[in-house]
Amino acid sequence: MMAGLTGWHLLVLVLVILLLFGAAKLPALAKSMGQSARLFKGEMKAMKDDDGKTDQTSVDVAKSSPAVDQSTTAPRSDSGTTT
Repeated sequence: MMAGLTGWHLLVLVLVILLLFGAAKLPALAKSMGQSARLFKGEMKAMKDDDGKTDQTSVDVAKSSPAVDQSTTAPRSDSGTTT
């Protein structure tokens, strides 16, 4: 079983990150992660907006298009078949 992270675990984790990346690179890393998260959030919102527009457009098209009358379609010709 895995227990939750305690204060000591978080402290060790922060120290390991400092050792791996160095104090100078951490602000740039945080800025990059923030920009990526913001971009991802914006793309997800755009996808939701596009889905909403597509759903509404299909409903509008279905309401405005007249029903197809089957009696006005051209008759099929059965060329060459006699029984």
